[in-house]
Amino acid sequence: MSAPLALPETSPETPFLFRLEPAAQYSIEQLTAAYNQTRVDYLVPMPMNAARLAEYVHHYDVDLAHSFVAEADGQMLGLGMLGVRPRATWVTRLGVLPVERRNGVGRAILQSLLDASEQLGRPQTILEVIQNNTPAHQLFLANGFKEARELVVLRRPPGPPPFPPPGEARWLERAEALALLAQRLQPESWITDTPSLVHVDNLMGFVLTLPAVGRGWLIFEHQRHGKFIVVLARLALRTEAGDPVQVGQALLAHLYRRFPDLDTHTENIDATNPHLPALHALGYVESFRRIEMCRARGAGGPAA
Repeated sequence: MSAPLALPETSPETPFLFRLEPAAQYSIEQLTAAYNQTRVDYLVPMPMNAARLAEYVHHYDVDLAHSFVAEADGQMLGLGMLGVRPRATWVTRLGVLPVERRNGVGRAILQSLLDASEQLGRPQTILEVIQNNTPAHQLFLANGFKEARELVVLRRPPGPPPFPPPGEARWLERAEALALLAQRLQPESWITDTPSLVHVDNLMGFVLTLPAVGRGWLIFEHQRHGKFIVVLARLALRTEAGDPVQVGQALLAHLYRRFPDLDTHTENIDATNPHLPALHALGYVESFRRIEMCRARGAGGPAA
């Protein structure tokens, strides 16, 4: 992929030249700097440092050899990463410097990622686009992606919960928590799927039995930043018996009774998840939504 690409900037007489290189040729610090520069005006910037990007690469099985950087005259113009798992690939962190947009850079990076996915033989490619990011959404539609569902990103500030109903909470060992996650029947997003959570060190959870109400479990990532800031991320709830809203509220109330200081950020809750009303009832506020899109292997579009 090191051959130069010539794509039109404003007319065929004024070609815009750049090269696509595998992201593995760059240090994590270089990739971090390029990523942050592409997101300075983004709808949801989500800046990163090198340690967080390295963690991201690890957690989400990003293959830097099949990810790409666009470069011209020694400057990184944009990048895109590809997560690779047996059943699918995942396009992520696709971005272009604001001053270099509309020059075909993003389109070329996406095409290289899709070509890599085709070569790897995975049956489908998945990505997420923030709702109302119209240019990216149109680019993905033009390249054979179809909308699959909406995913909700939520936040909850620290604070004690309502008094939880009586129930017996049994805290789980890591192996049991992962086994429960693997039993989920609904398809999960790349971020919340079990292969991602396998990479999480601080995975916690409990099973809650509520007399005459029901039974369910809650599993989450427990992070600590600095001395005092404690964060709960990537929340998974399941109701095994009873009403999901009632059981979900009880699960969350028991969680925050034990951890009242948790600042919670949870990603990619399916908009049709029956526990969503319980999350809202416990003080969760919607930050934004993503649209999950899928493209079958060999689908039509410029990148096919």
